[in-house]
Amino acid sequence: MTDAKQVTLKPGDTIGILGGGQLGRMLAMAAARLGLRCQVFSPDPDSPAFDVVLNATCAEYADVEALEMFAGDVDVITYEFENVPAAAAMVLDARRPVLPKRKILETTQDRLAEKDFVTRLGIGTAAYADVTSVASLREAILRIGLPAVLKTRRFGYDGKGQAIIREGDDIAKVWTSLATKSAILEAFIPYEREISVIAARSATGQVECFDVTENEHRDHILKISRAPAPIPDALAEEARSIAGKIADALDYVGVLAVEMFVLANGTGPKVLVNEIAPRVHNSGHWTLDGASVSQFEQHIRAIAGWPLGKPVRHGEIVTMTNLIGDEINDYGKWLSVPGATVHIYGKGAPRPGRKMGHVTEVRRPIEGK
Repeated sequence: MTDAKQVTLKPGDTIGILGGGQLGRMLAMAAARLGLRCQVFSPDPDSPAFDVVLNATCAEYADVEALEMFAGDVDVITYEFENVPAAAAMVLDARRPVLPKRKILETTQDRLAEKDFVTRLGIGTAAYADVTSVASLREAILRIGLPAVLKTRRFGYDGKGQAIIREGDDIAKVWTSLATKSAILEAFIPYEREISVIAARSATGQVECFDVTENEHRDHILKISRAPAPIPDALAEEARSIAGKIADALDYVGVLAVEMFVLANGTGPKVLVNEIAPRVHNSGHWTLDGASVSQFEQHIRAIAGWPLGKPVRHGEIVTMTNLIGDEINDYGKWLSVPGATVHIYGKGAPRPGRKMGHVTEVRRPIEGK
């Protein structure tokens, strides 16, 4: 069984999840509510997702025997993070359906390939250039201008693996500090706000988008998401259309996030795609308590071959606040806030920059919701 359209699970079947972080944990909890079992594969013995499943595999992604045994115990495989090692994905794909499809990772794991893919669809992005040396970086700067953002092509997240280059910076020093031979230079975008669209797509091509979300970052880490984003309806529809177009072009099955910049220009705001995340996403956590179906349940439905839900927001405004590092120690103050729901991920000791939990707040409830 290798065709995504042939995957149709029934209650009691088992989903394999690669990755044991908070996203895997919340996927497993959503599956359990639908009567589906989950088995988590992670090399980290302290994975918080292990706490909510009956069966778990703690092994390295390079352990072929462990991967084969894991595949034998499940009916379909998904992942909570996009940097699944290619070799591991190949081993699993030969034995069980892997959704979203393994080839999608080849596009989304590489920022240059991803930008090329989006550009071929006729969707706007920041100007960008491939960079492999100090010399090519200088050439790219001449074409794109400064300020600009230099990013590793692979494995960067939460501000890691990137640097802003401004006039007067030591270009050679910036290149050396990134410690890579494969990077991409992107024009710095003077955006009005950052938004994202969480979209779900089924194997039959059904696409459902959640409300466009506005995102605020602090120290390159998402701090607050608000739904709906305070943008014109026409712009929100354009953003959802872009996300749907990307999902269709990828023949995607599951939930993905498309991060975008909103620009203000002479003819009115427009959007540019920043990044694609082929998984459930931090900016979609508000859906757990603020919508009729969460992003996690949508993902489970999609990979199980079940119909997607029609998301209905529960309030006029829904806010998600990440609890980062020591902020988790103040979880108690949120417990008495009207309309707030606290989610604690069950990780170990807090450390700076580590997402330890989040709080959702449903404000000014819509009448009857």
